[in-house]
Formats: sequence, structure tokens, C-alpha cells
Amino acid sequence: MKMKQTEFIALSACTMTLTALGIDIMLPAFGALREHFGLPPESTATAQIISFFFMGQIAQIAFGALSDRFGRLAILRIGFPLYITGGLAAAFSPSLQLMLAARFIAGMGASAVFMTTIAGVRDRFVGDQMARIMSLIFTIFLFTPVLAPFLGLAILSVASWKMVFLTPPLFAVIVFTWSLRLEESLPREQRTTLNWTDIGQSIRGVICNRIFLRYTGVTTLLFTALSSYVASSEHIVGEIYGKPELFAWIFAGMGLLMSLCALLNARLSSRFGAWRTIRWLLVIYTIVGALLLLYTFAAGDPPRMSLFFIAIALLMAINLAVEPNSSALALEPMGNMAGMASAVYGTAFFFIGASLGSVISHFMEKSVFPLVLSFFVIGLAAVLLVFSDLRMDRLKQPVK
Repeated sequence: MKMKQTEFIALSACTMTLTALGIDIMLPAFGALREHFGLPPESTATAQIISFFFMGQIAQIAFGALSDRFGRLAILRIGFPLYITGGLAAAFSPSLQLMLAARFIAGMGASAVFMTTIAGVRDRFVGDQMARIMSLIFTIFLFTPVLAPFLGLAILSVASWKMVFLTPPLFAVIVFTWSLRLEESLPREQRTTLNWTDIGQSIRGVICNRIFLRYTGVTTLLFTALSSYVASSEHIVGEIYGKPELFAWIFAGMGLLMSLCALLNARLSSRFGAWRTIRWLLVIYTIVGALLLLYTFAAGDPPRMSLFFIAIALLMAINLAVEPNSSALALEPMGNMAGMASAVYGTAFFFIGASLGSVISHFMEKSVFPLVLSFFVIGLAAVLLVFSDLRMDRLKQPVK
């Protein structure tokens, strides 16, 4: 029986949830992990467990070319075994170095699943409709940060950190089975041939498109700040502010706000269009970043915990509301190059953003100022990118 739109959205949310679950559920276990590997409490080395997972997304380039040639389902079904194998290997790694390698492999699998999900949405929807569908998918998927930390703590109360690490690959087995109902979204007549000339032309067609580069740049900038915070969040709450018992509640509260903001964005993008919506979301983001920076200068580093996390929650929520709009605007002109475009898009913001985010995390042993400064600078750069897009067809786009 053909899959209905509601089921497609739910399945797409679950496939994308694998990326979030592969991160969020593990954060409460980082303290036990530092103790297991003999690391000092103030060590930021555990942040690399998140960074290496994100950096595995560089495989999206290869998966994008392959999905444009063989279809989305073939690559989706390669991604699941990689994710599951990497997750199992990470749980039983005898050293942190081997764990990081396993996390990279799991990230490669997540990249295949993530990329084919976005490409599948783009195959079926375009423009503002894609932004609306992506917002609905993100609304469901963002409940993961709400539930995952509590699930991680619950598992830790009855088992070791290894069981926490085993949960994502076990969930992936369930989603993999469900995905067997999914139909191919890329017709055979629209597939590209797999040779260096065609791949080169496809990549050039993507990276030479100014619209694509502009909005991929926006997502990459925002993901830099997001990945830095997520990787360091347990350290910030537990070590810098000395309140480890509040971590799950803070992280869950942020996840709930992010989910609500993504749902709000689905309505805004339907009403005003993705282009208008993203501009004013980024203005608000930059204003909040500027106020947090000024407050940190005035009150000292670290600033008052309650105000700091209120500001961070707003920034994270806006960040996740912007992404469906930026992805829709970046992929809108890509046509049958959606697979390669999704691959370049995902590689850019996951790999480059996570790499830059890990640099920011490195400087946060006893201070949150590097994160606060990055939020403001990134917001300002993103605003400049979006407001310099003055194409007349966008300006004349009617309000729906």
C-alpha cells in the first residue's frame, strides 16, 4: 500500500532522529565516560565524541553522487548498517581513540540517512511547501532533545554508559525495518550517470549556484554555534556552573522550545514565504546574541545561569527554525541535482560547522565567553548574507 503523506513525514522525522539520538542520549553519560577513560572532570575531550560523529558527514559527497545514480533507497539502505555497526563498535571500544573512529563511521551512516531523507523531501516538494514539510518533520524530530537526556539518565540508573551507547543502534534497527515500506522518489529517467565528468559537472552546477552557496553558508554558520553548544552543554552545566543535576531539565526545556519554534516556522513560512521568514528570524537571533554578549561583558564570565540559558534557548530555537527555510531556499533551484546538492549542503554544514564548533568548544574549559562571542558574530554574518540577497523576484514575491 502506498505510503501516505502523514506516514512519510513521521518516517522522515524518525530517520532524521537517528542523528539527534546518536548525540543527545549520550550527553548525560559523559561524566561516567571521563571516569572510565581516566580523564579529569574539567576535560573537554568528550566533546570530540560529538564532533567526530558530525565530521563523519563528509561522506555525504559520495552518497549524494551515488543517490543521484542509483536512487535514494539504495543509499538509505547502506546508511543504516553503517550507523548500526558504528554504534555497536563505539559502545565496546577499549580506548577513546577507537571510540572516536567508530563514531566517525556511525556519522557516515547518519549522513547517508540524513541526506537521502532531505533529497526525498526535495523530490516530492519544492519551495515554501518544502519549507512547511521540513518544519513539520523538524517539529517531530526535535522532541528527541526533550526525551533523550531523561532516557539516558534512566538507563544510567540501571545500567552502564555502554547501554546508553547501544540504544541508538537498537532504535535504528526498528526504523530500518519501517523504511522498507518507503517508495523510491527519484524516477529512473531522471537519474544521472556515474562517471567523473558527470559528477564533476553536477558538483560544479551546485557550488557555482549563488543562491545555493548563500543559504548553505547561513546554515553552516548557525550549525557552528549549535554544534559547539551541544558538544559542550554537559560540561557547561556540570562543570562551569556546577549544576550537573539540572542538565537533563535544561536540555529538555531547550528541546521543547526548539520544537515549538520549528512548528511556528511551518506556519510563518506558509504565510509569509521562506525568504521573508528567514530574514526576520536572523535579525532576532542577532539581537539576542548581542544582548547576551553585552550582558556577559557587564556581569562577568560566566554570566548569571538563568539568564544565560534563557538566551541560549532562544538562540537554539531560532537556529532550528531557520534551517528548514535555508535548506528549502538552497535546494529550490537544484532540480534533478537534489541528491548532490543535499550532499554538498549536508557536508558543508555538518563537517565544516562541526569542525569550527570543536575549535570553539576547545576554549571553553572554564569560560562560556567563546560561545557567547561566536553566537553574536555568526548571527551578524548570517544577517549580512541573507539581506544581501536582493533579487527582485524575491522582493516581489506575493504574500500568501
